[in-house]
Amino acid sequence: MRTPIVAANWKMNKTQAEAREYCRRFRELVPRDFPVELVIFPPFTALHVVREELSGTPIKWGAQNAHPEPKGAFTGEVSLPMLIEHGISYVIVGHSERRHIFGETDEFISRKVRAVLDAGLSPILCVGERLEERRSGRAWEVVEGQLSAALGVLSAEEASQVVIAYEPVWAIGTGVPARPEDAQEMATAIRGWLAERFGDVAQKVRIQYGGSVKPGNAGDFLKLPDIDGALVGGASLDPDSFFAIAEEAS
Repeated sequence: MRTPIVAANWKMNKTQAEAREYCRRFRELVPRDFPVELVIFPPFTALHVVREELSGTPIKWGAQNAHPEPKGAFTGEVSLPMLIEHGISYVIVGHSERRHIFGETDEFISRKVRAVLDAGLSPILCVGERLEERRSGRAWEVVEGQLSAALGVLSAEEASQVVIAYEPVWAIGTGVPARPEDAQEMATAIRGWLAERFGDVAQKVRIQYGGSVKPGNAGDFLKLPDIDGALVGGASLDPDSFFAIAEEAS
């Protein structure tokens, strides 16, 4: 049985004071025995606050990004050794905003996946197609290419440490989610791809859905047999809204 995983991607939101207020409220909401793995992804500047507030709770936290090199002349970047000092468990890799706004290539994302695993952490690998790619019937071709580039050289044991987030690019931040049947179809294809390469590990890998997930529609996605959680953007900025989504996963 795969433990559901619901993650809050705050993106470029929340000051340290706002992060502290959020965590204190969220702590009040989450029972000790909550059956869903919860992960908060604050901006780098609030990581130490989140660690202070959530240490000793069942809630985990992670980084929205990381450079694959451990150090060097990469102005504005943050390395994994720096992030490990903040007690993170996960790193988001390959988010569509990193791919399409910042121009990250499949090769660079592959390096990031390798670096995260080598650091003893788990990547949440984001994959997904643009609207024109779906309309032209190329959705699976695009997602398969992203999977192959990022995971194709991993061992089965390494692949078991990865969480995959299917995020159709056209649904992120638009308020228009994919249809549940589209999400299930893609998740089934992803799990089949994993089975071909990694065998039984495919049944252990957790697949999230992301893309305009809200309390009102989360249940439609989280009840699907191959969807094991959600990567939540805008709706995660309010602790009560985020916990309502997590409850749907429970």
